[in-house]
Amino acid sequence: MPPMPARILHISIARDWREVYAFMADHEKMPLWASGLSSGLTRDGEDWIAPGPLGNARVRFVTRNDYGVVDHLVTLEDGRQVHNALRVVPNGDGAEVMFTLLRQPGMSEAQFADDAAWVEKDLARLKSILESGKD
Repeated sequence: MPPMPARILHISIARDWREVYAFMADHEKMPLWASGLSSGLTRDGEDWIAPGPLGNARVRFVTRNDYGVVDHLVTLEDGRQVHNALRVVPNGDGAEVMFTLLRQPGMSEAQFADDAAWVEKDLARLKSILESGKD
């Protein structure tokens, strides 16, 4: 398969990057800001189960690390897998959160734009939570 079109979506957060990473790496908190997981995650061994409109998705996160990596692999019920690259890096006294959005095979340009808008909304929610100190 050739490389898929990609967009790197990012947001600056006025909070120490290590605190941002700790919040994001706590998978039980993801539904607070990742609206696609609003119904929650349930632990299943090393994976997490995320119910959604397309059925239950199995999510496997990278282990906690010192590099700000919160990558995860989502396996849909039909077996399709989506790799999500999610990173937190230092940016001055704050953090930069970056998500690499890949245009999946068969996805129209409009659907890709809608996906990007959804991710941007979630990143804005993450910023709001972390900058308000209500985490």
